[in-house]
Amino acid sequence: MTSTDDARRQEALAELSRAAYSLSAADARLRGRATRTPGALSLTHARALRVLAERSPLSIAELAAGVETTSAAATQLVNGLAKAGYVDREPDPGNRRAVRVSLTARGRARHRERERLLADSFAEALPHLSADDLAVATDVLNRLSGIYDEL
Repeated sequence: MTSTDDARRQEALAELSRAAYSLSAADARLRGRATRTPGALSLTHARALRVLAERSPLSIAELAAGVETTSAAATQLVNGLAKAGYVDREPDPGNRRAVRVSLTARGRARHRERERLLADSFAEALPHLSADDLAVATDVLNRLSGIYDEL
C-alpha cells in the first residue's frame, strides 16, 4: 500500500468515525422525540415491536434478550408500550409470578406502519445502491455494533 493509499484509507476511516458519531446523535434525538411526541417510537420501542411481531408471546426475559437489553429495562419498555396500547401482559401459565407479553392489534398495526416507513425511507434515500452495496452497508453497521459493544 502506498503512502497516498494509506492516507486516503486513514481519512476514510476518520469519515466513518464521524458518521458513526452522527448516527449515535441521530438516535439520541429520536429517543428525545419519542419521549415528547405522542405516537413516536424510539429505536428500542421499534425493536421490541419487531421482536414481538416475530415471536410473541414472550416473557420479559425473552423480550429483553431479543431487544438486547436488561430485564429491568425491558419491564420499563413494556410499561410504555402497554400505556400506548401496543402490548398486553398475560399471566404465564407456567409461572404464576411471571407474565407473557404479546402485541395487540394496535401494536401489530404500528409495527407494520413503522416497517413500511423505514423501508420507504431506505428506498428513497438509497436508490443508487445495489444489493451488493447494501450488503456491505449492513456488514459495516453490524461491525459498528460490535465495536460499540467493546467500547
